[in-house]
Amino acid sequence: MLCRKLWLSLCIVVCNVGLRAQSNAVVDLYQEALSNLVQLRNEGTLIPLQRLDTLQIAYVSAGGPRQATFQDFLERYTNITPLNFPTIASASETQNWINTQTRRFNCFILSIEDVSAAVDQPNYLADAVWIKGLMAADHVVLVLFNPQQILNKLPELAQAPVIITADDTQEGQSLAAQLIFGGVSTSGRLRRPLSPQYPPGTGMDTPPATRLGYAPSELVGIDGALLRDSIKAIVEEGIRFRAFPGGQVLVAKDGKVVYHQAFGHHTYENERQVRLNDLYDFASITKISTGLPVLMKWYGEGTFNPDDSLGMYLAESIGSNKAGIPMRRLLTHTARLMAWIPFWRSTLKWNADYPWEEGWDNVRVSDFQFKPRTFKPDSSARFNVQVTERLWLHRKYGEKVLYDAIYRSPLSEKPGFVYSDFFFYTMPKIVKQRTAVDFEPYLKNTFYRRLGAYSLTFNPLRFFSKDRIIPTERDTFYRMSLLHGKVDDEGASMLGGISGHAGLFGTANDLAKLMQTYLNLGRYGNEQLIAEAAVKEFTRCQYCETEGIHRGLGFDKPFIEYSPARSSYAKDASPESFGHTGFTGTFTWADPKNQLLVVFFTNRVHPSRSNPMLMTRSLRPRLHQAIYDAIKKSDGTDPK
Repeated sequence: MLCRKLWLSLCIVVCNVGLRAQSNAVVDLYQEALSNLVQLRNEGTLIPLQRLDTLQIAYVSAGGPRQATFQDFLERYTNITPLNFPTIASASETQNWINTQTRRFNCFILSIEDVSAAVDQPNYLADAVWIKGLMAADHVVLVLFNPQQILNKLPELAQAPVIITADDTQEGQSLAAQLIFGGVSTSGRLRRPLSPQYPPGTGMDTPPATRLGYAPSELVGIDGALLRDSIKAIVEEGIRFRAFPGGQVLVAKDGKVVYHQAFGHHTYENERQVRLNDLYDFASITKISTGLPVLMKWYGEGTFNPDDSLGMYLAESIGSNKAGIPMRRLLTHTARLMAWIPFWRSTLKWNADYPWEEGWDNVRVSDFQFKPRTFKPDSSARFNVQVTERLWLHRKYGEKVLYDAIYRSPLSEKPGFVYSDFFFYTMPKIVKQRTAVDFEPYLKNTFYRRLGAYSLTFNPLRFFSKDRIIPTERDTFYRMSLLHGKVDDEGASMLGGISGHAGLFGTANDLAKLMQTYLNLGRYGNEQLIAEAAVKEFTRCQYCETEGIHRGLGFDKPFIEYSPARSSYAKDASPESFGHTGFTGTFTWADPKNQLLVVFFTNRVHPSRSNPMLMTRSLRPRLHQAIYDAIKKSDGTDPK
């Protein structure tokens, strides 16, 4: 027995040593690639690229195929259009092509892999014509992988506005892309001459990172082996117990994404694997990623006061029992509002119009017997709000019935916390009345495009193929169809998919940009998108001390006393932390004290919303806690 224990102990020690060696090797590769990352020129301080909403960026690779890892990391920051040089062209055709591209794009990222033996090969010589033409463009970022002879062979390249040299390893390609967008900084210097203009020792110190970077977890004090093993075990447990068919997890610490992995499939048929750039239905995470940043921005500008009443911002609420409710109460779900209304039931024949009226049937499923001026099976000028292929809602239903129900709904006599969607339904109307701009374009122009978060959108089938969108539930009571690219929430579907309470879709990576903005106290990519004071006010607990209610303004917060049964977040999450969950199986949480950000996406409602396994197995808080445990293991504070 003693020999067996000694043998097991020895095996554990050897295993741990091996894992540490493997982790150290990953960090060493990263550090070596970073030391070989050199910025030679930055004319007009073009990089890191600013105001992504103003840039149309093309990526071109010369002398060979595009570097896959480099392109992948470029696309993590914003929209990138890959281009190929034409194979053969006359001088006039060359100029026409150059003129066409410079009209389409105002920034070109050109990468060249310089292998000495191939510099004189036909593909390099042919591409040289196009390269020289692009050099005349205003914004050209030239990235040289494994530079050796290229600047001597093509001296025109030495005058590119921006020149970066890097290893042609996965780490080198990743870091070169990050440097272009401000995800990493470097002080690298050339170790060998590239040309008379660039002798050994040439290089520039770059400013600190301003956007999310991507790095090994050990670099920011997280035990990588424990992190990977723990997350994998918990997510695969969820798949095994059919809590969800698939999902993905993103972890960022200290401004670096240190883990982002996908698991499982879109559905239980296992036909399509989950990929990192798949879009999810955010459900209630829509609240903190649409209307809430708008109110935070206005608060910072002095045009929004949470102690004003709703009537100050939404004129049509005047005369209702909601008009005098302070915005602070609405945003903390302490306004005595009803939790929700299944608005679609009011469209059924013989059903009452409101839940508080006699004759309201809260059990009946849709039999497609609808009241006049509600649904039709085909579209027309009057029935133009598409819910499904065979459900078209009357264009005035939202205004005349849905919002009317919100304004007419009774208030509870009992004060306290009741989670309600009602106020967030009204955010698109508030934005339109105050700015004269529709909700979606206002959000995209004010926040998402500046963040490079181009996947954040309502009604994603307008912009993305269905195979990039994770399906949610098979609706068996209202729409009678699989919801795939259509918002899961019934109320949002009746508003054309655009609302402040639900309806936003996007990738984990793009949501992380917005959450990191909150962690950065409103700053991202060298832009102060939201005032620092606004982020602090909205993310603090509003009534912890006076009423024992744990909410921020719009944000969920840790309970005053941790409750394993009710909590979706980790026990070790700090009181300063904040985030939100979504009905479809989504979760995001940010912790300023630990500079930690987590996104955990699943489609737990597929194929049915009645599936409780995500909650009953405590998968979200366990996964979240596993990340804190990996931090404690790394810094030596793990009590185990």
